[in-house]
Amino acid sequence: MEQFSNKYNLEERTAIFGENIIEFCKSIKQDTITRPLISQLIRSGTSIGANYCEANNASSKKDFRNKIFICKKEAQETKYWLRMIAGCLLERKDEIRKYWQENHELTMIFQKIISSCK
Repeated sequence: MEQFSNKYNLEERTAIFGENIIEFCKSIKQDTITRPLISQLIRSGTSIGANYCEANNASSKKDFRNKIFICKKEAQETKYWLRMIAGCLLERKDEIRKYWQENHELTMIFQKIISSCK
């Protein structure tokens, strides 16, 4: 898992998070149960950064706030999928907890941005 040299560069931080999720998912043995969980985790985990990029190019303050809200929703969904995968990979719970923690911090940052936009 790559660490963050600048925790305040959200575009880079969300991109690194997405890359880390992809690498993590590539390392999971796929079966009937894990395959759909992996797919969902990759979708939500990578869309956080994509939506953040969109927010940075928003056409208005309202558009920016809405896109940040989507970032937060995707981050919350990612937490859910991490929890489901953790239930399948008990031996990797500590590793998953690190992804969950980073995702939780991102969620809190997005909430703070949303609150500041009101």
